[in-house]
Amino acid sequence: MIGVISDTHGLVRPEVLEIFKGAELIIHAGDIGGRAVLKALEAIAPVKAVRGNNDRETWAAHIPYAQVVEHGHHVFYVLHELEHLDLDPAAAEFSAVIFGHSHRPFAETKKGVLYLNPGSAGPRRFSLPIALAKLHVKGTSLTTEIIELST
Repeated sequence: MIGVISDTHGLVRPEVLEIFKGAELIIHAGDIGGRAVLKALEAIAPVKAVRGNNDRETWAAHIPYAQVVEHGHHVFYVLHELEHLDLDPAAAEFSAVIFGHSHRPFAETKKGVLYLNPGSAGPRRFSLPIALAKLHVKGTSLTTEIIELST
């Protein structure tokens, strides 16, 4: 299982650590909010992260704006803002595009590519849900589970 999270804005809820327990990998799709968030997630599993539009401090200088993450038979393209996608994921043979920014959970397959936004696991914004996702990998198949948190 791969844990997918975004828009934490400096907050790591205890439920997140419990839900991601046993993950093989955690992908953070930006607006991390501080090095402490990455350290907390790294205590569970290796973390691949991209920088969001709010990750401007010096701690984030080494974090890329986009990156390709390989896991098993799958290749994921990770970026914060989907609007900045400047390639054809199907032509590039990516299994998924993972993004954040909107704070709205979203999972849809287009042209054989999964587009996944886990939503925001950080401070509540407006009436949007607090959410994250699990990506289940079995061979060449991917299934997504979006989990809304009650707090």
